[in-house]
Amino acid sequence: MTTIEKVIALQDVDIFSQVSAAELAYLAAIATEHDYAAGAVIYNDKDAADSMYLVVEGKVRLHKEELDITESGPGQAFGTWALFDEEPRVSAATAREDAMVLRLDKDDFIDLLADNVEITQGVLKALVSRVRGLIGRVGGER
Repeated sequence: MTTIEKVIALQDVDIFSQVSAAELAYLAAIATEHDYAAGAVIYNDKDAADSMYLVVEGKVRLHKEELDITESGPGQAFGTWALFDEEPRVSAATAREDAMVLRLDKDDFIDLLADNVEITQGVLKALVSRVRGLIGRVGGER
């Protein structure tokens, strides 16, 4: 994928929604492409949470043993909290069909945030927006 194709894919990830396209180019530069055949394990539960993934093609099943949690398809990210949390994975990820994903490594991401305040601010704004949305949903159910 070209940098521009990666930027286009990354702008749909909710935690990057407040990051400009110009700044997303820095994220695109550290995103690596990985191909998985149907049935291939991307990571197991309890593995170190060291990266997030974005599905470009195919489908990925998130599951706990045989219990399906969700399925991620093109344009959907999974393992996002791994960028911010030290806890092990709580689910496994397996390619449901042949899949191509972009992977953002946590260490590279943290280094990028340390060097780029605009990306840091954009990610923080998006996280605050996500938390406010969750609070609004919980508050609206009373």
